[in-house]
Amino acid sequence: MRHLVAALARVSSIKLSIWAPPGDLPEQATAIVSPADARWLAQLMAAGGISHMMRSGGWSSWFAPVRLLRMIAASYRDHPEVDIYHINWLQCALPLPNNRKPALITVLGNDLKLLKLPFMRFLLRRVMRQRKVAICPNADWMHAPLQAAFGDVAEIRPVSFGIDPRWYAIKRESGEGQPHRWLAVTRLTANKLGPLFDWSEDFFHEGSRELHLFGPMQEGIEVPEWVYYHGAATPEQLANEWFPKACGLITLSRHAEGRPQVMLEAMAAGLPIIASSMPAHAGVVFDGETGRLCDSIDHYGTALCELEDAVTNRRLGDAARHWVTREIGTWDDCADRYVQIYRRLLGSA
Repeated sequence: MRHLVAALARVSSIKLSIWAPPGDLPEQATAIVSPADARWLAQLMAAGGISHMMRSGGWSSWFAPVRLLRMIAASYRDHPEVDIYHINWLQCALPLPNNRKPALITVLGNDLKLLKLPFMRFLLRRVMRQRKVAICPNADWMHAPLQAAFGDVAEIRPVSFGIDPRWYAIKRESGEGQPHRWLAVTRLTANKLGPLFDWSEDFFHEGSRELHLFGPMQEGIEVPEWVYYHGAATPEQLANEWFPKACGLITLSRHAEGRPQVMLEAMAAGLPIIASSMPAHAGVVFDGETGRLCDSIDHYGTALCELEDAVTNRRLGDAARHWVTREIGTWDDCADRYVQIYRRLLGSA
């Protein structure tokens, strides 16, 4: 979101006000979060975010979403001067005021679970009926369920997030004479890891390949000794130290995702992808063209061997980079896509 805020702030026709956790903002953007709200949001982020808190359970986890929605409602109420709302995640639209001002709502795959809660569709539809709304999932596969739920009260328009130019600028190294380094970058939860350890165990004991795992520990996951676990890594570390020397990126997630950003960044760096066969991955990884989709341990083992061939690796990696350059672009390209929707909503508001 920091990249998106910076890109939108660079659009001269926008005066951007931001309600978000504390952090550096571009000069063209104005923070409208109160000091008390900022302190609470900082604590929430330090605890892993609202989704992680809900998964962790405990009585306090049930109060956090209510408090968050009350804070957002107060911000909406205290800033009536806005022309259009850009809201990240469906739940943040629930407290919108009845002022008929248009809204663009971004959606990730995890948001679709929200629709299974009692009365959630009803409450969201009631808010949307009062204004012009564009719902913008970050992947095409979410269009159908969102169209079924809200197509009569909102426009459903998938919009891809952008990619920071640093990833496109990465120059891969050959790694000749070194073990094949495979990377997995993910939050450590059972669903996000999927069968990564089970499928990889027999293939990463040969000494000719290494599995390097990056990401915060968010569940009690036991990492096998043969996995090189580095904990959370910054984008700078991945871009400067790891992506240039990697053979590719592995994600065997079972988690309901939109369009995983780390996959797009790896593809922009020219890395081929090995991914579990699921809709969120199939919209990015074209089997045999930009990577490999796997639905069994045998397919996974074959994919590792295929992509460790230097010629095949380079061919699929180059194809991955060309695809994201053409279809995704940068955060400025993403901001342009949103601005077009703003103008359409405001023109008919």
